[in-house]
Amino acid sequence: MPGASEALGQGSGIKAVLDAGVEQISARQTVAFTQYTKAVLSEDGYVFWVATDTTMTAVGSLHYATDRVVDEDQTIGTNHVMLTSESEITEFNLVSPDSMWIGTWPLPDGAPALQIAFAQRGNYYKQADLWHYSGFAVYPALKVQLVASEEDLPAGPIVSNSLPIWLAQNALAPVYPSFLVPDNLAPPYVVAHVEPSGTVSLGAFPIVGPWPGTIVPDSGASPLELLASAQLMRDEVTLTLYGFSNQLAVQYLQSLIEASTDGSAPFGFANSPAISDAKRVQVEIASLAQKKTIHITANYYQGAADAIARRLILSAAVSNITASPYSS
Repeated sequence: MPGASEALGQGSGIKAVLDAGVEQISARQTVAFTQYTKAVLSEDGYVFWVATDTTMTAVGSLHYATDRVVDEDQTIGTNHVMLTSESEITEFNLVSPDSMWIGTWPLPDGAPALQIAFAQRGNYYKQADLWHYSGFAVYPALKVQLVASEEDLPAGPIVSNSLPIWLAQNALAPVYPSFLVPDNLAPPYVVAHVEPSGTVSLGAFPIVGPWPGTIVPDSGASPLELLASAQLMRDEVTLTLYGFSNQLAVQYLQSLIEASTDGSAPFGFANSPAISDAKRVQVEIASLAQKKTIHITANYYQGAADAIARRLILSAAVSNITASPYSS
């Protein structure tokens, strides 16, 4: 059995051979990366990524595999990308949860370039000393979430459901949209999930009318964005509470009940919500998370939800990572 010094020598030999192979296969390819910063729309929590002037170039062997996917609402080629580098790309480790690197990889025959985001680093062996980064090219439907500057961010809310109403109920803890919770967030916090199939109309048709100052049709760049729409709707909403004791959860539910009756929140209960304990365990520490859920069937006017969203815009702090008008 080789000693430590012999093993190190063998490892060095393996690295030299593998490095030569990577260089032979890749012809020392380079991939250009641009750093993007996270911008969160304060009114409904939607996430966009804004390009910065910070760039870097990585050297390595990049290859990708393409699968054709046909869904009800899209036909796309999903591109799984692997970048193998002879050395660690330290820039990937220096970013915060509010920033990331997006690579650009040109395709033949004039096809649009791939925009690459890496989600995983794996298969690292000290003896080989090669670094493997894998991820998927940005899906076509999500490319609009990558913008060139803050001027390209939308001026109003994205969602059409009651989500802004629940995001505004943040007196006891911050509230985040489902699937958009910040990285490694520590409790207490609340997650609001509006079930897409649970949004139904209670009124036959929406009532649409111009707001003051937008009476003239086709006046301004986007006149339809300023039209008020009122339709009675119903949503199925699940609020997930982390880090709440029983007493704090009771206080939170009571605050929702009071908000629905005193006019501070434009919604009404169509059910009798109750606090339920959920089970989330981590085997390593043999403990349960303080996780609770509240299911609410809520009635509201879509126009009121939009008004709440615009109120959140006005009350939000102006900052991006350090200062953005779209981050909260």
